[in-house]
Amino acid sequence: MDDFFFTLRAYTRNHQSLQELKTNLKNQLHADQHSIYSNNLVMKQLKKLIITVEKQILETEKAMEEHLYSKAEVAEKVKHLTAIKGVGTITIATVLGETNGFSLFKNIPQVVCYAGYDVVENQSGKRVGKTRISKKGNSRIRRVLHLPAFNVVRYQVGAFKPFFERILAQHNQKMKAYVAVQRKLLILIYTLWKKDQEYK
Repeated sequence: MDDFFFTLRAYTRNHQSLQELKTNLKNQLHADQHSIYSNNLVMKQLKKLIITVEKQILETEKAMEEHLYSKAEVAEKVKHLTAIKGVGTITIATVLGETNGFSLFKNIPQVVCYAGYDVVENQSGKRVGKTRISKKGNSRIRRVLHLPAFNVVRYQVGAFKPFFERILAQHNQKMKAYVAVQRKLLILIYTLWKKDQEYK
């Protein structure tokens, strides 16, 4: 793996771990605050831990961004990608870190499969069920594209909202439509990166 993207991946994975830790600590604090027998010492320690983790999250985000823009050719491509409204630096950094800057991918189906967005049939013997995404690929990519998928539909970026509404009309399942948007968004990121084009 390329040294630049290996370092980037270390930052993004640490960022995810810290975010998950923060969520767990907040849940624990909330549970203790609403318990019949609250423990002041435990709550005090939890609050301190949350402040520490939040500080580490900000430090990691700063280091991640500085690293991402430290290489001129990468920085220019990242600016092209963050021109997509609703898609931020952390999303792009995670996708690039997990795919090694798409260096080993030759086409869109490979990227889609790697991220677990490839469609499989739920079948057994002669029975053929509904299709679904495999989810066998990189879960970190799917996780980081979750909120941007909501954003591009909400802000009516390009053809994403009509695409979302078309999938929703076919299946009547919002989450399935949003997953389809995630897949389309990943394809767009890959295409713009490979062609070195800005989103317009």
